[in-house]
Amino acid sequence: MTDAKDERRPAGELEASVMAALWAAGAPQTPGQVQLSLGAGLARTTVTTILSRLHDKGVVDRRRQGRGYAYVPVQDAQGLTARRMHTELDRDGDRETVLARFVAQLSPDDERILRDLLEPPAER
Repeated sequence: MTDAKDERRPAGELEASVMAALWAAGAPQTPGQVQLSLGAGLARTTVTTILSRLHDKGVVDRRRQGRGYAYVPVQDAQGLTARRMHTELDRDGDRETVLARFVAQLSPDDERILRDLLEPPAER
């Protein structure tokens, strides 16, 4: 017999799926609309809980729609990734070491992109 915990998705997977559905929609979505777009057999209450948590984290905004809410992402996917990178950086007191190790692990292409972004336009 399979334990219910074994059938759970990894942490963050549902949130990522909900965010992908919101980005794809391009307009505010109710929990019911998100549920339909996910097509994963999730209960509407589960989707509502995920959206509420995302709102509490500041990742989505919500607007009153009827008796409930419609949700919209605060940032695009790249903005959210940058926000997560800042959050991780803020968790460690030794920013210099964290950044040095991050840069040391960049691919040559990513290193070039970072250098281009950091150079003042006059030096490019």
